[in-house]
Amino acid sequence: MLISFYAAPRITARFWPVVLRNLLVWRKLAVPSVLGNIAEPLITLVAFGYGLGSMIGQVQGLPYIQYLASGSIAVSGALAATFEALYSAYSRMQVQRTWDSIMNAPIALDDIVFAEMLWAAMKSVFTVAAIMAVIFVLGISRAPTMLLALPLLCFVGVTFASIALVFNALAQGYDFFTYYFTLVMTPMTFLSGVYFPIEQMPGWLQVIAHVLPLTAAVDLVRPLVLGQWPQQVWGPVLVLAAYALGGYYLALVLTRRRFFK
Repeated sequence: MLISFYAAPRITARFWPVVLRNLLVWRKLAVPSVLGNIAEPLITLVAFGYGLGSMIGQVQGLPYIQYLASGSIAVSGALAATFEALYSAYSRMQVQRTWDSIMNAPIALDDIVFAEMLWAAMKSVFTVAAIMAVIFVLGISRAPTMLLALPLLCFVGVTFASIALVFNALAQGYDFFTYYFTLVMTPMTFLSGVYFPIEQMPGWLQVIAHVLPLTAAVDLVRPLVLGQWPQQVWGPVLVLAAYALGGYYLALVLTRRRFFK
């Protein structure tokens, strides 16, 4: 069994019914769920975008409200996927024992972990689509290229869901996730160019910032939201892919150990 912990992922088409199961359950609470996910970023957008924006003026040639809104979309997608892959996935895995019930059918643990990753990414897209709609209505940005950001944001969701599932596999309770948000997600949000340019930070912090997955997400999403094309594509994509693949594999190994040790 020890060898199988580190085996390559064995994913079959049976992961899809698990995704649909999560979608059907979520559909009953879709409206309050989306509203809950977009409330905080919208409050931040209004408070900082219009409040500080009136004093700051422009950042990198953009009105601050546009600079903040385009970055907030990326961080909102990352946080939505992270929350789903932590709290909701842990509830299904440990509290409700939904995963155990699913594995009584001919569905393997590898399929379940993959389904949870994909579902978290899908749910994050619902959240950012709602935020984009608000940004469009407010006239902050009405660029058609915003629609092209949605597939990239799904990729961002996959990346952050994969990382979050690592901590889901290690958790012994919900309190454990507080460490992840406090020590990982919150600092990353401030270091990734969402609120201010990375160039404003000390050199050693810039080096750290450029290897963070959220920085890569912001670099790809911000230009598209504002009607531009990213200056660099492959670099940020490779960073996200590395975190997604590495995170998913590590999450799978740790989850196998949790269930089969």
